[in-house]
Amino acid sequence: MSAFGSFDDEEFQAFAKHVNAVVSGEELKNELKKSVKNVGETYKRNAQANTPVKTGDLRRSWQLKGPFFSGLDISIELRNSKNYASFVENGHRQKVGQYVPAIGKRLKASWVPGQHFLQRATDQTSGQVPELLTPIIWDMLRRLMDD
Repeated sequence: MSAFGSFDDEEFQAFAKHVNAVVSGEELKNELKKSVKNVGETYKRNAQANTPVKTGDLRRSWQLKGPFFSGLDISIELRNSKNYASFVENGHRQKVGQYVPAIGKRLKASWVPGQHFLQRATDQTSGQVPELLTPIIWDMLRRLMDD
């Protein structure tokens, strides 16, 4: 017996074992995957909704990949497979006076401003992340605390 007395840590050991089983198991990783995928799907929907439409090709070309795990980081990748997407997003130069048969006109402006549809989608999704992840995190914490 020590000078401070003795104590029984059996309940704490059982709790620690329970937490370790949940955290080290696939359950936590699967929940994180689902929640990050949910955020990614929301991001993709926001990007599609903000993408300008002429033919619809640019809007239909959004692809979501992931989630990917790298150490402590979890990431997703949203990309547009159309090679001109970045020009519509950020703007581009053009040659004044050049005739463009597709529109039947000569170009008048040397710069076409970007439409920043992906930036708007990023801002919208960033605002939605807490409401998308908070219920899942609370559910995981509840499961950790249950015996």
